[in-house]
Amino acid sequence: MLAAQRATLELKCSGLGAEPMVLRSVEPSTLSLLGLVRHLADMERRWFRQVLAGQEAPALFSSEADPDGDFDGAVSGPEAVAAAWEAWRQEVAFAESFTAAAPDLDVEAEDAWRGKVSLRWVLIHMIEEYARHNGHADLLRERIDGAIGI
Repeated sequence: MLAAQRATLELKCSGLGAEPMVLRSVEPSTLSLLGLVRHLADMERRWFRQVLAGQEAPALFSSEADPDGDFDGAVSGPEAVAAAWEAWRQEVAFAESFTAAAPDLDVEAEDAWRGKVSLRWVLIHMIEEYARHNGHADLLRERIDGAIGI
């Protein structure tokens, strides 16, 4: 299910150049397809690298000082779009590798916000995270070029 949600994000963004990737939903919102890619890269990194693997891996696009940097910092340009996709793909690859290597879904780790969480809980949470944001991506893509049902 998580792989399907990840693929949906890629499909919603496919075929677009750099400019449409940063079009905002409705002012004053900073929601954009590029912002979603950056946000989901940070979420993959947070849950799989930081929480489950216990790595020192600060967020790539947001911070305590700029918690909305993933969306607010989504700027136009092919380099910015390529960098966001590369970061997202690296984080997804790490998450998939971590999950495949886990002895079972009951592997647990301590999260500062949630307390003890299992790999199972993180996978379900990530499905929910992608599903919610893929709904946003549906609306953004329709606004950009009218594409629906991708």
